[in-house]
This record gives sequence, C-alpha cells and structure tokens, in this order.
Amino acid sequence: MTISVHTNKAALTALQNLNKTNDELATTQDRVNTGLKIGNAKDNAAIWAIAQGQRADIGALGAVRISLERASSIAEVSLSAGETISDLLVQLKEKVVSAMDTSLDTSSRTALNSDFKALLRQITQVVQNAAFDGANLFTGTGGNIQFLANADATSKLTLSTRTLALGGSNITITANANITTATIAGTVLAKLEASISNVNQSLGNLGSQFKQIDAHLDFVSKLTDVLQAGVGNLVDADLAKESARLQALQVQQQLGAQALSIANSAPQIILQLFRGG
Repeated sequence: MTISVHTNKAALTALQNLNKTNDELATTQDRVNTGLKIGNAKDNAAIWAIAQGQRADIGALGAVRISLERASSIAEVSLSAGETISDLLVQLKEKVVSAMDTSLDTSSRTALNSDFKALLRQITQVVQNAAFDGANLFTGTGGNIQFLANADATSKLTLSTRTLALGGSNITITANANITTATIAGTVLAKLEASISNVNQSLGNLGSQFKQIDAHLDFVSKLTDVLQAGVGNLVDADLAKESARLQALQVQQQLGAQALSIANSAPQIILQLFRGG
C-alpha cells in the first residue's frame, strides 16, 4: 500500500463511516425526542402523505362528534321537557274527569278550573324553556335540525321539530280552555285524550332519533380511535428499539472517532523513514 502525506485513504474511509454513524445517531435521537419514526415528508413521503390524510379525517370527525354531541344535548333536553308535558297532560285528565262530576258545587268546580288553567300555563312554560343552545324542537318553528354524520359532511342526521304548544297539531286544547261545566269538561276530555296520544307518539319518535344519534356518536368515537391507532402504526417510533439502537450508535460513534484518530496518525510513520541511523 502506498504511503503518502497527501492522501490518507484509511482516514477518508474512517471519516465516511463516522459521518454515517453521526447521521444515523441524529435520526435516532430525533425519533426518541419526538416519538415519531416519520415526522415529516423527508423521512418517507408516501407514508407521511397517508398519515396526513388520516389526520385530516380525524380532525373532520372531531367536528362531526361536536355536532352530534350538540344533537344529543338538544334531544335530551327536549325529551326531558316532553316527558314533563306528558305528565302534566295526565294531571289535566284527572282534573277534567273530576270536573265531569255533576254533583260538584260551584266552589269545587271553580277550584278545579283554577288548577286546570295553572297546568295549561305550566305546559306553555315548559314548551318555551325546552331549548338548548337556541334550538327548540317543540315550538314548531325553524324546521327540522340536521347534524353532521360523516367526515365529508355529505350525510346528515335529523331531529324533527314537533309543536307541543297549546292549540297546536298535537295538543289541541287551547290556552283559554276551561272546565267550568260538566258538558264543557266532556268536550275537553275528548281533545285531551287525543293530545295525550299525540304527545306520546311524538316523544316515541324523538326517542328513536335520540337513540340513533347516540349510536352514531358512539360509532364516530370508535372510528376516531381506530384512525388514530392506524396513524400511530404508520408514524410512531418503537422507543424500545430506538433506545437500544441509540446506545449501539453511541458506541459506534466512539469507536469511529478512535478509528479516525488512528488513521490520521498513520502518516507519521513517514517521519521514521527519514530519520538518520
């Protein structure tokens, strides 16, 4: 092998190996610091692009989840209010049937009519207060409310509005109704029984929609978890392996530095060739 002071092949080789080790060590340290084996497009353009696409879907599903949680809250408030209205209608029926007793004196009938009107006012108050975030399903205004169901916003879930106001299509008894006579009470009873049936059917439909929303919300939550796990499989670093690799590379770096030092000192042997005897 030629000995030269101008070209030290051993040192060049040692330097290349040391630089390679340093690059690998920097990559491993970055993975340990970030927890990612693919942190940007430079690491692996194809996998990074796939992961970014999945992250976009996860973000969109977050918006879907918020929309469905709002729908669930609206439905829950409405269902609670509807059940209260149904209970009030049951109490109304008790008052109406009592008022159909022809043996009642004027004082008792007046008291029953007063309770009857108080219950009607309470129904109106419940309907007006059955709102969440400005949405009220029972006032009969604003139309059906639609909520996001998928990440592309192409599918929707609906909560149907239904009027439970007095004098409406479901509760046909008007706000100024009374039970001052047995005959009037009989007329009111027929409307009341139809109203109770209408309200219960409306609440049944609302309960079905509520159940569908909650089921879809659960699905969206599970889908989000699956997508997040999928992204993790693509880009997350195995820190146990990276830790072991980090230690191995640190040893290689030290050995490489020593090898480069030895290679750099090799040309000094030339000085010995020119020493006098």
